[in-house]
Amino acid sequence: MKVYTIGFTKKSASDFFELIRGSGAKRLVDVRVSNLSQLAGFTKKGDLEYLVDKICRMRYVHLPELAPTKELLRAYRNGQCDWATYERRFLALMDQRRVGKMPIKRTVSNGCLLCSEDRPDRCHRRLVAEYLQRHWGDVEIVHLG
Repeated sequence: MKVYTIGFTKKSASDFFELIRGSGAKRLVDVRVSNLSQLAGFTKKGDLEYLVDKICRMRYVHLPELAPTKELLRAYRNGQCDWATYERRFLALMDQRRVGKMPIKRTVSNGCLLCSEDRPDRCHRRLVAEYLQRHWGDVEIVHLG
């Protein structure tokens, strides 16, 4: 099974959709805590749902269960915790939510996890993919950008 990841920041709409369309992913799985912000541009829920269907012929799914809490994200962005602390707290949250046992395997399998960060190294989408890999076993992670 493959799990793809992508962030939309610092990408044009054409680059974003071409990366997804050419990836082999079957659906776009939005793992953002908020997908309605005006700052999201073309990745605002309603627009993205329409565009990913028309451009990529994929289904859009929002799984906020795989997102950090607003408080945790705010603490990291405001410098109240460093990346190591954020990562530890986020993974504890995944354990608390029992994500590894959630019935999401079909949805996430060959899906592309979407978040805002341009790179996966300091983004929770990478943490989610690695968490699922540890819990499910045979998961290949492909970061599209």
